[in-house]
Amino acid sequence: MIRILVADDHPLFREGVKQILAETSDIIAADEASNGREVLAKLGQAQYDVILLDISMPGESGVEILKQIKNIRPDQVVLILSMLPEEQYAIRVLRAGASGYVAKENTPDELILAIRKVATGGRYISSKLGEELALRLDKEFRAPRHEQLSDREHQVLVMIASGKTTGEIADELSLSAKTISTYRTRLLEKMNMKTDVELTHYAIQHELVKEGVKPPPSSSDTLTLF
Repeated sequence: MIRILVADDHPLFREGVKQILAETSDIIAADEASNGREVLAKLGQAQYDVILLDISMPGESGVEILKQIKNIRPDQVVLILSMLPEEQYAIRVLRAGASGYVAKENTPDELILAIRKVATGGRYISSKLGEELALRLDKEFRAPRHEQLSDREHQVLVMIASGKTTGEIADELSLSAKTISTYRTRLLEKMNMKTDVELTHYAIQHELVKEGVKPPPSSSDTLTLF
C-alpha cells in the first residue's frame, strides 16, 4: 500500500484528492496538511511513501518546504501538484529534489499514474515537459531571465507581480521589510529592469502569474514602499 501525505491549503481540494485515492486499491491518503509547518510536523511523526505537495501554500513556498523535507529525509519522495504552469516551475522543483510535477488541470488517472511511478523510484514528467527538456539540450537554447534567480528571489518576483506590497511580502515570508527590499534590488539588477511594472509585465508574459492581478504601486509609491 502506497501511503500518501496530501499537503494543500484548500480543504475541498484535499477532500477531492482523497476521494480519487480512495478509488484505488493500492494507494491510501494516510494524512493531510494545510501548510508547510504541518508538513514538517507530520514528517516527524510518521513515514509516507509519497508527499503530494502543493507549491503555492501560505507562508514559505513549496520549493522552500521541499528543500527542508529533503534535508530532514533525503530519500523522501515528493510529488509536486500545482495549478502553476509546469513549463515555468517544474524544472525548478525537480532541481530542488522533487520526483515529479503534476498540473492540477490534469486528469485523476494521470495523478494516479504519477504517484505509482514516483513511489517505485521513478520520476514523472508530462510529455509536454519532456519536449521542453529536450529543447534545452539545443546549444542555441537561451533560458529565460527568471531562471537565473534564486528560489527566494523567484518567490519575491511572483509576489511583487501579484501586487503585494513590501510589508505584505515581509509578513507572509516572516522576513523584514529591509530584506525584501534587498531581494527586490537584486531582482531588478538580474532581470535588467527598473520598476515593479516591468517585473509584472514580464511575469505575466512568462505565465509566472495570471493576467488580471492587482497592479503594483505607481513609481512614486514604490519609492516610498522600498
